[in-house]
Amino acid sequence: MMRWLYCLAMWLAQPLLRRRLARRGAQEPGYLEAVQERFGHYTTAPPAPDGNTLWLHAVSLGETRAAAVLVARLRQRLPAMRLLLTHGTATGRAEGARLLRDGDLQVWQPWDTPANVQRFLDHFQPRIGILMETEIWPNLVHACQRRGVPLVLANARLSEKSLRWAQRLAWLARPAYRDLSAIWAQTQTDAARFAELGVKVQGVFGNIKFDATPNADQLARGRAWHHKIGRPVVLLASSRAGEEAALLQILESFRAPAPVDSSRGAIYSIANEVQWLIVPRHPQRFDAVAALIKAHGFRVSRRSDWGDAVPAAPGPASPAIWLGDSLGEMALYYGLADLALLGGSFEPLGGQNLIEAAACGCPLLMGPHTFNFAEAAELAQASGAALRVGSLADAVANACSLTRNADRLQAARQAAIAFAETHRGATERLTQGLEQLLAGDGSRPN
Repeated sequence: MMRWLYCLAMWLAQPLLRRRLARRGAQEPGYLEAVQERFGHYTTAPPAPDGNTLWLHAVSLGETRAAAVLVARLRQRLPAMRLLLTHGTATGRAEGARLLRDGDLQVWQPWDTPANVQRFLDHFQPRIGILMETEIWPNLVHACQRRGVPLVLANARLSEKSLRWAQRLAWLARPAYRDLSAIWAQTQTDAARFAELGVKVQGVFGNIKFDATPNADQLARGRAWHHKIGRPVVLLASSRAGEEAALLQILESFRAPAPVDSSRGAIYSIANEVQWLIVPRHPQRFDAVAALIKAHGFRVSRRSDWGDAVPAAPGPASPAIWLGDSLGEMALYYGLADLALLGGSFEPLGGQNLIEAAACGCPLLMGPHTFNFAEAAELAQASGAALRVGSLADAVANACSLTRNADRLQAARQAAIAFAETHRGATERLTQGLEQLLAGDGSRPN
C-alpha cells in the first residue's frame, strides 16, 4: 500500500519535473534535449532482442567518469555487448557521449513511475542493469525484479546522511535495496551502514575511481605549462557555491598592507606571488564565477581564451585569477598546479572526488566536510597525500607555506601517487561479479 502512495506522488510530480527541466534548461540547454525520454517515449528504434544490451546508469558527471573504466573493461571481456547508457543530469549525458561506440544507445533515466519504467524496459530489454554508486529508484528496481532483469548497485556508497534518510523512509528504501540482485560496496564502512539498514551486501570491492588513468597528454601539457610560468600555482578544484567567494575575499584581503605580525606578513607576501586557479564543479556557474572574480577586484583569465598556450602569469601589481572554464580537463589543471584545495569540503557539501588529484600526483588540502568520500579522505590523510585543515583560511595559509617547501611538496606528490596506486583493482572485481550474474542464467554476451 505504501509503495502505491509513492507511485501516486511520482505521477503527480511529473508536471513539476517538466517545469524544473525548463528552468534548468535556461542555463544548461542540455536539459531541454529529448525531454520525452524521461517519460518513456523514444524516437530511436529498439535494439535487437539478442541479450547483448548491458544497461549502465550514471546519474551525473562524477559517476559517468567513474564508469568509463568499467565500460572499457566490459568491452574487453564482453566484446558483443551493446551499451545502453542513462543519466539524470546534462553534464553526465555530455560526458557519457564520449563512451559511446557504434550501436550503443544513450537516453535519459526514466522518471520513476510504473508506466514510464515499463515503457523503458519494453523498449530496450536490457540483459542486466548496473546502477552506479547511490542511484536507487523503487519502481525501477521493482520492475526489474519482476521481469527477472538482474539489477546491481555497483561502487555502492551510503553516507551517514543517506543512511538516516533511508531509515526514515525504511518502508520504501529497504524493499528497494533488497530487490537488487547484488550490492557491491566501496568500503567496509559502507557495508556496515547497509547492514544497519537491514540490507545485505554481497561484496566489498573497493572504489573504481582508483582504477581511472589520468589523461596523459593533458597531464604532460599541464606540467609543461607549470614549468614555463615559473611561479607556484594553487588550484581550488571542483569548487561549489560559496567557496569561490570565500577564497576571493581572503585573497582580496592580502592586497591590503601586510600586518605587523611577521608570520602573517610572510603569508601575505607568498599569497601575492602565487597564481590562483579556480575550476568550478558545475559549468553553468562559469560566467557567475568570472563575474565574482571581477567584483573582488581581480582580472580574470579564462581557460577558454588560452588556446594551446598558458598565459603569462601577471605580477602582483596586476593580479589575475585563472578560471578553468572547460569540461574534461581536470588532469591538465592538476598537472598545472603545485597543490589543490578540495572543492565541496569547505562548505557542508561532502567534498568532491579526491582520487583523481592523487593519481595526477597533486597533493590536496581538504576542509572539514568530506563525508561523500570519508574513507578515501582518511586514507589519503594517513598516507601523506592530503592534509586536513579546519577552514579555507587555514587552507590558504598552509598552501602558501607548502609552495615554499620543495622537499615537503615533493614528498606529498610521491605520497599522492602511491596512495592512488595502492587501492586499484575494484574494476576487475566488479567485472567478475557481472560475468557471474550473466553466466548464471546462461545468457552471457559472447
